[in-house]
Amino acid sequence: MKLFKLILLALPLAVFAKEVSVEQLFNVVTVKVKKDSSAQKSKNYGYVKADQSRIYEISPRFGGFVVKLFANKIYQKVKKGEALLSVYSPEILKAKDEYLNTIRYTKKRPNKTMLKSAKLKLKLLGVSDDEIKNIGKNKYSANTTIYSPVDGYIFMKSVNQGSAFNAKQKLFEIVNLDAVWVEVKLFEEERAKLASTKKYDLNFKGLDKTYVSTNKLLYPNLDTKVATLTLRLHVDNTNNQLFPGMYASVISLTEKKSKLTLPTTAVIRKDGKFYAFIVGEYEGEYEPLEVSVKVLDANTYEVLSGLDEGDEVVNNALFMMDSDAQINGLY
Repeated sequence: MKLFKLILLALPLAVFAKEVSVEQLFNVVTVKVKKDSSAQKSKNYGYVKADQSRIYEISPRFGGFVVKLFANKIYQKVKKGEALLSVYSPEILKAKDEYLNTIRYTKKRPNKTMLKSAKLKLKLLGVSDDEIKNIGKNKYSANTTIYSPVDGYIFMKSVNQGSAFNAKQKLFEIVNLDAVWVEVKLFEEERAKLASTKKYDLNFKGLDKTYVSTNKLLYPNLDTKVATLTLRLHVDNTNNQLFPGMYASVISLTEKKSKLTLPTTAVIRKDGKFYAFIVGEYEGEYEPLEVSVKVLDANTYEVLSGLDEGDEVVNNALFMMDSDAQINGLY
């Protein structure tokens, strides 16, 4: 392959007080191909959503009337085992009477199967274990209390004091926020990075804490309106500072991977190909070399082929290198 050399114009010796090199005259700076093992970052945005596995519906298996409403406010926070409401249900009262009569009957004529069946009926209707024990002590009430199955917030309430309700009617929706989902929008080309991305840093307006997620799921469908995919991140939220609808800034960090790099100023593109100018054997000699590169960020290329670690190339004045190479017909 031909080499080319920068040609200096003949100038009087008196112009130079001391000897100067080609690099000094033309401000040619070189840089070496180096190995980098830093993680690659990218930024996306998303929104907090309730974890669907932590949404609980209170739908009694019986109909009745609200006698006392304890959870009487929307978005009220409740604890697991906390009383939500006390109800009167003819069906439950009948089942309680049957169980008590069965207890009395089996004391005289032991029948474990009959007693077990009467007790199971109450359990299947949703009567608590404490209430069932009180029936055996003949201390039960005509009313039945419904308790919260989980810590959380009441996101939906469909009854008030004195309301009537039917079997299977949803009375409350309770959402536990100890963990939430963040749904992140990705462009199709970003999908390739998912396999090597092991960690996501999430930041929210008004919160100083940076949340970290490693649990992810890519939804298997594409939003055709905006041509984006949705990535779901599972985020621990034991302090309950994250609420559904909050806006999230998501920084993804790929696994550290060793790669050869060059600054973008050391590579030029011509006719769809990329070139670097490698230092020749003699001072002032540079050779254009076709290379394969990939953008890492605004200032850095990853070198895929054409150069090895330690190779020295021109880092600036590429406009001059390009012009001279074209004049000499090198590419």
